[in-house]
Amino acid sequence: MTETLRAADVLARRLHEAGCRHAFGMPGGEVLTLVDALTKAGIAFHLAKHENCAGFMGEGVHHADGAPVILVATLGPGALNGVNVVANAHQDRVPMLVLTGCVDAAEEQSYTHQVLDHRAVFAPVTKASFRLDAEAADLIADKAVAIATEPRNGPVHIDVPISVADTPARDRGIRRAPASASAPSGEALAQARSWLSASARPVAVIGLDALQENAGPALRAFLEKHRIPFVTSYKAKGIIPEDHPLCLGGAGLSPLADNHLLPLVREADLVLSIGYDPIEMRPGWRNVWDVETQNVIDIAPEANTHYMHQAGLNFLTAIAPTLAALSDGTDPGPVWSNGKPEAVKRALSEAFPQDNDWGPAGVIAECRSVLPPETLATADSGAHRILLSQMWECSEPRGLIQSSALCTMGCALPMAIGRKLAQPDRPVVSFSGDAGFLMVAGELSTAAELGVAPVFVVFADASLALIELKQRQRQLANGGVDFAEHDFAAMGRAFGGNGVTVTNRTELRAALQDALTADTFTVISAVIDRGGYDGRI
Repeated sequence: MTETLRAADVLARRLHEAGCRHAFGMPGGEVLTLVDALTKAGIAFHLAKHENCAGFMGEGVHHADGAPVILVATLGPGALNGVNVVANAHQDRVPMLVLTGCVDAAEEQSYTHQVLDHRAVFAPVTKASFRLDAEAADLIADKAVAIATEPRNGPVHIDVPISVADTPARDRGIRRAPASASAPSGEALAQARSWLSASARPVAVIGLDALQENAGPALRAFLEKHRIPFVTSYKAKGIIPEDHPLCLGGAGLSPLADNHLLPLVREADLVLSIGYDPIEMRPGWRNVWDVETQNVIDIAPEANTHYMHQAGLNFLTAIAPTLAALSDGTDPGPVWSNGKPEAVKRALSEAFPQDNDWGPAGVIAECRSVLPPETLATADSGAHRILLSQMWECSEPRGLIQSSALCTMGCALPMAIGRKLAQPDRPVVSFSGDAGFLMVAGELSTAAELGVAPVFVVFADASLALIELKQRQRQLANGGVDFAEHDFAAMGRAFGGNGVTVTNRTELRAALQDALTADTFTVISAVIDRGGYDGRI
């Protein structure tokens, strides 16, 4: 007997085909059929305590398996709770399917309780928004997956009416064939090869688009052949292991790092912007090179409408074939005879030392020293993230994940839960400021319920450290940035995990070693002095 498919089943099966094995959210009556369909399709539904955190858990899984995030929310307040993480996915280029329940079209004409226009809410922060229809369920499902996963990745919203989810539907096997990768040709390619051959001071700036294209091997071969030093955005850290001699580390938010990196970029006679999406960067990276005096080649999946920088040649092509075409027949010559990249690399190492006795830098250095090289890390927004992104060396893509475009507080803890769920055999650590941790502490219960054991490190200084620093830099009176001290370790124990308070590297080392062998999660509250970031970021 042929099984009768519901519209929700058609959607769920397409998501399973896309590689999705996990969905996160908080159900209401309006999405019960949808949750049932996901489960029947082989997609586990995980209950979070807030829709915003549910989306970040899904992102943690995405960075492990590459499949789109599935966020499920009921109508009204449930849907609106997820707006922040959806906006984050839009700016951080995360493929996400946002599935919201809604009342039927006829019902909403005379029923107003919790009813609002979800599509209007999500339109500014998604790539597309659909209302599920039973006759076109397969078409809508394939469109949603295709749009979410095509460059640049992002969220797609589907509003699912209650009765439509249960309506019989067909799956006609409608699938859009992926576009083939393209490479430059003609006069523009000849010009680019000429610039590359003539360059004596080339530098590359590598960004998130390269990560999403899995361009690491092609990048490494190209940069090594032509001996081109490179900088990455924070999200592209590890696309080539950061201990590579040509790597100058990450950039994006640290004025201290920029003091060393930006002069080198300005001195370059050729700048290769490779998959570089400047949405991650602070204003100091606006127009950092001059196309009137420097040759600049931009390789990106979308046309430049951001105007953060300009280029002499713009290639809307795939990275790997473009680099191969550039390199073909181009013989490398001597570069950077003045030794400037090596000097910058040494200066950066001295600017971000690993030997601090304590403070935020000491916490990061001790964690990097004790935790195994294969440890996966997540970072919350705040001063600690800027320091961490400079000090935490990555040997693989997505070894450190964070909200580096929207810079959302409260993301690190749930992302670590999702990452550990998807990769239980890898050590996972999250780094949060105390304010960001307080925003999402209730999700410790989710970690306990899922049986996952990440390490949650909290920088405890009872202050919004980055904002307090900016306040002092502007010589403004202290206000609205300090709060009471709290026992974060006790919170960990209260939710069924371990909790330890540490005040020096010896205590932190012991806590980390215990956490690595624990059966449940561990909250480590690292108590640091206020002002510990002064001069360090």
